[in-house]
Amino acid sequence: MSFESNKPFQDFAHFPRGLRRCGEFTVAEAQLLEESGHALLALYSGQAQPNGPEEQRFLEQVQAGNATDSKQAKVWLKYLKVIGPKRVHRLCSPMTSGSAADDDFEPVEDSGE
Repeated sequence: MSFESNKPFQDFAHFPRGLRRCGEFTVAEAQLLEESGHALLALYSGQAQPNGPEEQRFLEQVQAGNATDSKQAKVWLKYLKVIGPKRVHRLCSPMTSGSAADDDFEPVEDSGE
């Protein structure tokens, strides 16, 4: 059997309440991660070599970033997306000193009428 793990996978650093209670994964996805997460992590990080075509297909799909038929690859890519850096959208850009826009600015002196 491929994707074997000898203990349940938990990532308390990113999911302090556990994978099942985080709200990011379905029950089936969380169960798949718990059952084979250590094997998926070892394959992804290069600590283990693929044992069979199913694990090789997982590795190829994860490296390509496109999971088509491997449910392990789909769940692992979703896991990586959830733990990845969050995008921040700002409504304005930060002010920097010494930019080209500062050269066009001329202060207007207040005339004391």
